[in-house]
Amino acid sequence: MLWVVLAAIVAGAVGWTVGRRRPVSVPPIVVSAETTSSDARIRQVVETLALGLVVFDTDGSEIFRNSSAVRFGEARHQKPLVEAALAETAQLAALDGRVERSLDLLGPPRRVLDFTGASVGTADGDVGVVVVIEEVTEKRRITEVRRDFVANVSHELKTPVGAMGVLAEALVDADDPAVVARLGGRLHAEAIRLGNTIDDLLALSEIESGALTAPTAVDPALMIAGALERSSAAAELRSVAIVVDDRSAGRWILGDRRQLVAAVGNLVDNAVKYSDPGSEVSIVVAPHAADVDRLVVEVTDRGIGIPPADRERIFERFYRVDPARSRNTGGTGLGLSIVRHVAMNHAGTVEVESVEGQGSTFRLCLPAVDQSAVPSVSSPGG
Repeated sequence: MLWVVLAAIVAGAVGWTVGRRRPVSVPPIVVSAETTSSDARIRQVVETLALGLVVFDTDGSEIFRNSSAVRFGEARHQKPLVEAALAETAQLAALDGRVERSLDLLGPPRRVLDFTGASVGTADGDVGVVVVIEEVTEKRRITEVRRDFVANVSHELKTPVGAMGVLAEALVDADDPAVVARLGGRLHAEAIRLGNTIDDLLALSEIESGALTAPTAVDPALMIAGALERSSAAAELRSVAIVVDDRSAGRWILGDRRQLVAAVGNLVDNAVKYSDPGSEVSIVVAPHAADVDRLVVEVTDRGIGIPPADRERIFERFYRVDPARSRNTGGTGLGLSIVRHVAMNHAGTVEVESVEGQGSTFRLCLPAVDQSAVPSVSSPGG
């Protein structure tokens, strides 16, 4: 039976794609049968594959299934669908030489499996079928996220660019100084909005690029000072007071200074934008109540709050609780997504508590070290 296992490996190396395709007629793969002395070793190799391998004999009987293929059909409510797709793939491959198909399992959990069937044969002309199964759930999710991201980016960039074009056209024909001033102010606001969107996209792209390579000890006081640079003007304009309470007591945050400044800066920026004029935003840095190796950065506003239905989605790219207000305040819808990715890069967490009409509290939990343990000193900025 060595030829069958070898054929399975050959078929697994051929490749497959997402989605159903029309079966393609190809000649069977022919593998010479020489010796069975290494059958056990080959089976061990096949068992280590993350791909599922199922081998059918010349009469359509299943003769081998590796452990990965067994796991794909373990869920009781999904097993009949997996087995039906497997049988269909094997039958079509026996007729046409090679076939590919995709199976969406709604779950829970949702899974997407790709099946690739190929005819295999021996030098004597006996023909069997090998079916390769690959779980492509994560690949499909990434593809969908990228597609949605491109669509959202196109929309977010098109809106201010279109507005700038209309305003510029109106300016050309405007003679009244008051009208020119008003249109010029709106044009400037749209330009700032476009610039902020591009800046946040670049920041998000950089932050999403991967984990930290050389984390350093970041002084919480300097981190907050850097974060406040981007919000001080807006806070002054709205008469919003920002109160800082640093209780870190010699504990520094372990991570990337620029990412941390960006995350806390976005939290403070949102708190200021969504607070009522004349109110207060507080920033508290304190040790975690249950974990001495972590610090919590807590940003609290007394603003409009977040409805319960929106709290699970506010960290998604471009998601806005109040789109009209976000656009009026210059929000890009990317700030909290940046915060979430910074938390993930630092093996930390971000949580939110909110009461509509009373305000919101965001807690960014991050790894910390004793100041004396790490000599690296970070400066504000970024």
